[in-house]
Amino acid sequence: MKITREMMLDAVLALTRKQGFESVNARNIATELDCSTRPIFTVYQNMEEMKKDFLEFAYSFYCSYVEQYKKKSGVEDDLLWPLSYLSFAQEEPNLFQLLFVDDMALDLGKAMDFYQEMENGEKADAFAQRQGLERQKGRKVFLDLFLYAHGMAVLTAIGKMHLQQKVQAAMVRTMLEARIQWEKGENMG
Repeated sequence: MKITREMMLDAVLALTRKQGFESVNARNIATELDCSTRPIFTVYQNMEEMKKDFLEFAYSFYCSYVEQYKKKSGVEDDLLWPLSYLSFAQEEPNLFQLLFVDDMALDLGKAMDFYQEMENGEKADAFAQRQGLERQKGRKVFLDLFLYAHGMAVLTAIGKMHLQQKVQAAMVRTMLEARIQWEKGENMG
């Protein structure tokens, strides 16, 4: 049987989901595939190249997860990202940790560095428009939503927070509604 790139990536996914990415090495991949380590180094020059390929594969897995979450939950657009993110952290803690803690490219020296990733800016601008907020206020709220959800998700993934998803959803909703009211000036009696 020929071992393909996809088979290897699926094996790395299975190992990561079960044991964390730290458990991934050529020997464990070979064991998972029931083969020698030779096919791995036929496809990849080294493990660093495999990791880079796997991170893209794992992120695609996450994106598919979000799409499935959207279909089954029917959650509104502005809560899709934070609630699916929290759910992913709860259901796939090892993948979450790899993608959004250990290998996260984000580097926040100042708050607006968050928008150096183009996708974040586009999402925030669409969010601001849906909420009827001017762009800068919408971006502040969107960043706060990210930081709040990310903190909850990290605590969930590392096993320090054990809240039911509906409790997490209520918390996110409450924070988001309060932030939007604040930015719209509705807090001024």
